[in-house]
Amino acid sequence: MVSGQWQSEKEKEKEKAIDDWLPITSSRNAKWWYSAFHNVTAMVGAGVLSLPYAMSELGWGPGIAVMVISWIVTLYTLWQMVEMHEMVPGKRFDRYHELGQYAFGEKLGLYIVVPQQLIVEVGVCIVYMVTGGRSLKKFHDVVCSDCKQIKLTFFIMIFASVHFVLSQLPNFNSISGISLAAAIMSFSYSTIAWVASVDKGKQEHVEYGYKSDTQERTVMRFLAALGDVAFAYAGHNVVLEIQATIPSTPEKPSKKPMWKGVIVAYIVVALCYFPVAFVGYWAFGNGVEDNILVSLSRPHWLIAMANMMVVVHVIGSYQIYAMPVFDMMETVLVKRFRFPPGLTLRLITRSAYVAFTMFVGITFPFFGGLLSFFGGFAFAPTTYFLPCIMWLAIYKPRRFSLSWITNWICIILGVLLMILAPIGALRDIIGNIIDKQYKFYQ
Repeated sequence: MVSGQWQSEKEKEKEKAIDDWLPITSSRNAKWWYSAFHNVTAMVGAGVLSLPYAMSELGWGPGIAVMVISWIVTLYTLWQMVEMHEMVPGKRFDRYHELGQYAFGEKLGLYIVVPQQLIVEVGVCIVYMVTGGRSLKKFHDVVCSDCKQIKLTFFIMIFASVHFVLSQLPNFNSISGISLAAAIMSFSYSTIAWVASVDKGKQEHVEYGYKSDTQERTVMRFLAALGDVAFAYAGHNVVLEIQATIPSTPEKPSKKPMWKGVIVAYIVVALCYFPVAFVGYWAFGNGVEDNILVSLSRPHWLIAMANMMVVVHVIGSYQIYAMPVFDMMETVLVKRFRFPPGLTLRLITRSAYVAFTMFVGITFPFFGGLLSFFGGFAFAPTTYFLPCIMWLAIYKPRRFSLSWITNWICIILGVLLMILAPIGALRDIIGNIIDKQYKFYQ
């Protein structure tokens, strides 16, 4: 009996030592403002610069409605996740899939959450590899317009070289400085985009109607733009992992500082998204480019600076989205395959992941276009309605109560989004294949 107890204690100590080593659970001394800038970095992607273009495909009425409804719905589902993090006394759901397992069962929870979370996180990391490379290339081309043209491939490699180093930082708290710089940069280049648009003013002969020549193309572009706007709010995949870094006691649960950080983050998100989308569309109408900086084009120094800010921001965003993937990989290797935790394991697994995302980014520089299709099946559930389904499964609110109705509205909107957005994206992909727009190894 004593021997069995001793064995059990030893197992618990070993488990605790592993948890103290894994990136998500190794450091729990974050402040509320860490959650603010981690959430801003996770949510405000470089996609904010394409919001005026999405507005041009949606039009004023639907565009404003989709932007505002997405902001409200995702803030509500984020609140649900913050609340559910510690709903079981004495236990914390530090990872999205742990909450899924509690709601749907050990196996089913894993099968529902992990594939979707991996599609989003790995997909976003690949897109950021390409975005970082493209922004470096734009910076180079603007600053040195007479220089010899360098292939995008090499700029992606330069961008990836930063991540081979940064990915060795052990946990979320160790990348908080990078995340803060990234959050400041995202706010800065968003401000540059809309202030420069105001300065340029409303263009001559500006038009706000749909520019597609056929009704079918208008509808398809409308659906694709719906996806672009909705996926701009996809920071939920890392929210529990961010909350796991905040200390918690029964008297002072982590949800209070986390929620404070989320509110600040969402105010920043609104200050980034709404002015860029609405002012950019107001200035250029349906003639706006899919990157507002291209429409602005002058002054050169400002555009070069904005592109460099995008680079710094996506460096931070890549690390935020990669950290839960590192955690999954290291958990499987240490707990299932019994690899000894340590520097060697971390160096090999994380470098391999960075190399993989770099290789896919170089091979498929048009990956962002594909993600709007594949992402439709993962972004919409994990952000818009999976938290609501978990809430209904765990809390079981009374039928037709306010909570029950609100959750079902979010679920219906999310499912519609999941079905409709990929249709528009698929039409775009087919069109690009026919026009031979997709080029490997650019």
